[in-house]
Amino acid sequence: MDYRVKYAGTEDGPTGGIATDLPSPYLPYSNGLLHLPRFIAKIRKSLAGELPKSYRRNFKKGFDRFLCLHLGVEPEEIEEIVKAHQSDEAIEKALQEKLPEDLKVSVWNRKVCQMGMSEMGREKIAELKEDMGVADREDLMSFADLIDYDEGRIE
Repeated sequence: MDYRVKYAGTEDGPTGGIATDLPSPYLPYSNGLLHLPRFIAKIRKSLAGELPKSYRRNFKKGFDRFLCLHLGVEPEEIEEIVKAHQSDEAIEKALQEKLPEDLKVSVWNRKVCQMGMSEMGREKIAELKEDMGVADREDLMSFADLIDYDEGRIE
């Protein structure tokens, strides 16, 4: 059963408005970091006043904050870079200047792929899958998987 209902450029589901145009958390940035393209896209939507209310609760928290903690920067610093630069090239250059030289890409990417696989995480994943009506889906194992399912990238 598909619980999503089309609504003015987003879809409504059990979590509220769903921005189906955001990149997957599994999509890497040019520097290899997963989730960074998604965070940048959420910042752009927020600056344009287009970030659905359901996303604002965790904006600059959750994966966004974990990514910034990994990089040793504050989410607001990334937001300021996106706000100050219009082109992808200018954002990329500013990020290169701001971020550490050693991004520890494999460490971060492993975290993204495994977030939700601890005992406590599996309990939360099971709860969310129940809420989404997909409790029987064994292929949805991480928070990134649930995001991709919720936004329609996983059927």
